[in-house]
Amino acid sequence: MKDYKRKVRSLLRIVFGRTAYMVLFLLIQMFVLFGIIRWLRDYSLYVYGALIFLGGVTCIYIINKHDNPSFKLGWIIPILVFPVFGTLLYIMVEADLGSRFYAKRANQLVKDSRGSLRQDPDVKERLWGEDKLTATLAKYMWEKGGFPIYENTDVTYFPTGQEKFERMKEELKKAESFIFLEYFIVEPGVMWDSILEILEDKARKGVEVRFMYDGMCDLVLLPYGYPKKMGAKGIRCKAFAPLRPMLSTYQNNRDHRKILVIDGHTAFTGGVNLADEYINVKPRFGFWKDTAVMVKGDAAKSFTIMFLQNWNIWEKVPVSYDKYLAQAAEGQERRKEGQGFVMPYGDSPLDHERVGKCVYMDILYKAKEYVHIMTPYLILDDEMINALIFSAKRGVEVRIIMPHIPDKKYAFFLAHTYYEELLEGGVEIYEFTPGFVHAKVFTSDGEKAVVGTINLDFRSLYHHFECGAFLYKNKTVADVEEDFQKTLGQCQKITRQTCKAYPFYQKLAGRGLRLIAPLM
Repeated sequence: MKDYKRKVRSLLRIVFGRTAYMVLFLLIQMFVLFGIIRWLRDYSLYVYGALIFLGGVTCIYIINKHDNPSFKLGWIIPILVFPVFGTLLYIMVEADLGSRFYAKRANQLVKDSRGSLRQDPDVKERLWGEDKLTATLAKYMWEKGGFPIYENTDVTYFPTGQEKFERMKEELKKAESFIFLEYFIVEPGVMWDSILEILEDKARKGVEVRFMYDGMCDLVLLPYGYPKKMGAKGIRCKAFAPLRPMLSTYQNNRDHRKILVIDGHTAFTGGVNLADEYINVKPRFGFWKDTAVMVKGDAAKSFTIMFLQNWNIWEKVPVSYDKYLAQAAEGQERRKEGQGFVMPYGDSPLDHERVGKCVYMDILYKAKEYVHIMTPYLILDDEMINALIFSAKRGVEVRIIMPHIPDKKYAFFLAHTYYEELLEGGVEIYEFTPGFVHAKVFTSDGEKAVVGTINLDFRSLYHHFECGAFLYKNKTVADVEEDFQKTLGQCQKITRQTCKAYPFYQKLAGRGLRLIAPLM
């Protein structure tokens, strides 16, 4: 009887909750759009014909637009198949005024923060002396993204979410000045409840706590009015890009970052969100394999700035950057030199500078011996496919670890469509048989590694706010590679025969999804 009542209450929350409200209003807008199209077709032949002509003009515009070919194809196909609907939808997306204002503000905030970070000329000079090719990447990241490369930074690698979680709690308890958290997924449970208990205690003791989560969590994961509930506990809280019942492209740009900053001198990032599946307390898809890093020292400054940039997008009066960097400098110990280089960076879908993708491709094109990759998704454009295959063809060992138990079937079927092409080009693909790989890791030549939030798919490389940490000649690179090799020992190798054995319906679904993969 209790289970029955609980199920009824859950059903009522869904039916009368904000999720149903959002879906209802979106459906109403879609019906209105279809109604307009039908009216144009039935009652105004000239207008309908004009829209068909406009569809052709739109296709010509898209072809000549400076954009990724995959995105061009992703739009041209629906416009040709559904001329009126596709054209109107494209025009609506391109003319999204709300998104344009949002993008303008976000980009201005990034410009305003450029003066708060600086590239140490001595570090830059030492990097040029070490490796000119890596120095050119650092030059690009500084000039186009505003991200310095640092020395004087300790890095700790965590091969599982459980290990990151335990260290997070230790470091949070040491906080004296401020704590910043920015996460894509937050769900009440063992992990979040334990962290929240520490945050409440710190807030009572006068530590400034700011917490930002992606607005998608408001749909099903968090209760209504969560920021207000956090405010009552002394925690400043907001949803990033809160969902609205309106058709808008801004809702496509989610905050996929995972950042924790403590007092400006300690920061965490990686794939681990604040929910129990990430620490294997709540099994979902077998063993959840994830990774993270903690940086202590100068490099934490960049994560401080990244958090404040996104926080300020939704603030009427932007929060000062220099205030928190000054606090960090006061409490920071000077660490020994010779620890290698660390470059934290963020990626924004609003500035048209794909720094996350560029870092990955830079590693692939400059690799001499190997590039080893862990990613949960494999949905690639032609540029990334060519980079992976070209690296393999010139003798570089390119290995990719994917999950064997997927979290999203459609993404898994889509990933399979790339397997044969990559295998033919010499890329090796493995699947982690104990469960799901959520790690986002690149490691190369015993010298370079990236640990962050950026998947090998269109959402991460083009649509989301992301972040990562690039390591060069840092001792932690060896830890990342060691973890890759241990994970590889739990994988099955994918062959062309494996691909041929996939069920026909999977192949058909995957091939169909590739037509719209850039827009998913």
